[in-house]
Amino acid sequence: MPPEPRPILVGDVGGTHARLALSADPSGPLDHRIDLTGEFPDFRAVLERYLELTGLARLPERAVIAVAGPVIAGEVRFTNRNWLLRETQLQGFGLTTVRLINDFVALAWAAERLGACDLRAIGPEVPGLEGGTVSIVGAGTGFGVSCLARSGPNGRTVALGTEGGHIAFAPSDECEIAVLRDLQRRFGRVSVERILSGPGLENLFTALQHAAGRAPEPLTAEQVVENARHGDSDCRETVRVFCSIYGSVAGDIALAHGALGGVLIAGGIAPKIEAQLAGGAFRARFEDKGRLAPFVRAIPTRLVCNPDAALLGAACADASDGGRPAR
Repeated sequence: MPPEPRPILVGDVGGTHARLALSADPSGPLDHRIDLTGEFPDFRAVLERYLELTGLARLPERAVIAVAGPVIAGEVRFTNRNWLLRETQLQGFGLTTVRLINDFVALAWAAERLGACDLRAIGPEVPGLEGGTVSIVGAGTGFGVSCLARSGPNGRTVALGTEGGHIAFAPSDECEIAVLRDLQRRFGRVSVERILSGPGLENLFTALQHAAGRAPEPLTAEQVVENARHGDSDCRETVRVFCSIYGSVAGDIALAHGALGGVLIAGGIAPKIEAQLAGGAFRARFEDKGRLAPFVRAIPTRLVCNPDAALLGAACADASDGGRPAR
């Protein structure tokens, strides 16, 4: 009989959360899953808290941790958290092999595993190309972009991390031109993340108020979404423009990746504005690509509704890297 697979530690660490679990099989369930929030001085403190809460004596030998930032030579400086983390720093607590991967790389690997119960259509139900490349985009604390590059149903599959959230914002109408000018005065260069993120939603509300000749009240992203839900016209307009820009950017990313397999919408903001995303503006702008409109019209756009997608992707990444046989 083959030996029982040894569990690995998988993690999903962003600007405001740290989720940890054990995975014995990339296609199986997660065990000892803990969601940690609050202030921690470093990731070692997170691991200490995890051991305390789970009652585990030690961690497994292997770990794959998805992190919110670019991983270069086994090191990440978190984009929205004041941490510098190196793989070599984590060799302890029982760990002997640690691999850091970008959180959107983990989501790309998760695209192999997510099923119908983990996804909801935004826009028309179109099948997409079987075995085609999949793009992942997501607005949260920042704006993440990755893709699962595929060369066909039986070809090679590679998860690619990018810094696509920092591409330049391209306005599409007079309203968005006014937004761009307002944000240029405040920030200089305006990236997509300056709008498509939690802080970006706040920036967008302020810019739209300035464009209307009003002095904006300081609203958080959560307040903008909540006020829009209760009928506030200014906040509803902010969310509408946000969804329009989101669709335009998602369509551009799909073109850049040739994502005929689909576009997955991740991040913490989308589930909170799902009704507005599904209301039409997102998909209309996604498809508004001139001569390439027929190309993107055949691409499905789906919301990732499984909160553990990055953890599942980290487990799949370990298997893809030879940690265990792939399923």
